[in-house]
Amino acid sequence: MRAPDIAERLRAAGCVFAEDEADLLVAAARTPEELESMVERRAAGEPLEHVIGCVDFARVRIALEPGVFVPRARTEFLVAQAVALASPGAVVVDLCCGSGAVGAALGPVELHAVDVDPVAVRCARRNLPAAAAVYEGDLFEPLPAALRGRVDVLVANVPYVPSGEIALMPAEARDHEPRLSLDGGPDGLDVARRVAAGAREWLAPGGHLLIEASEQQAARAAEDFARAGLEPRVELSEELEVAVVIGRCST
Repeated sequence: MRAPDIAERLRAAGCVFAEDEADLLVAAARTPEELESMVERRAAGEPLEHVIGCVDFARVRIALEPGVFVPRARTEFLVAQAVALASPGAVVVDLCCGSGAVGAALGPVELHAVDVDPVAVRCARRNLPAAAAVYEGDLFEPLPAALRGRVDVLVANVPYVPSGEIALMPAEARDHEPRLSLDGGPDGLDVARRVAAGAREWLAPGGHLLIEASEQQAARAAEDFARAGLEPRVELSEELEVAVVIGRCST
């Protein structure tokens, strides 16, 4: 099957970047039979990243499995803010780690990653360095007690889509990614509040919590950080249309 024929099938299925996707599918397939299966899956609406089994994120190739949240390009802004705060050897905790994409892009740090989804945890263990510790559980729950008061950077790419807006998301996200990786509650900030409320127990003096949020949510999230005893600030990326809310633990 030739790439132009694949592109025509994908275009008919509604894929906007049909030609580019066709080239990626041809490059990823090992046999004609596998290529046909991959084209059928993509035409049926499965995310391209799940079909080809990987995504390039922050200059790192991230392996993905079906049903795992697909890292977004806008989250590279969160990575950039975390990298600026995480010196080599820093103790870093990545909550809601998903495939491990954020942690994989952070460089030489002492990394601890957590996700509640066992499929995501399996994926993160494939993507993260052997020295990284990956835990399955809800937010801080599975972290070892020895980390309390030692974390220099706590980064959490929390779900932040308001519950009422899930139905408005593209079908490939709504139907193929776990709802728990998307749904942030009525205003999108439920999980972010839980993370902020527990952060001071784990952060070292001068340590930082970082979360991603929409530009519209940033001010409210900063207020939640302040109520949790953190000194908040907001960084905005107009290009990526995303905010990173940063809270510093002063004591």
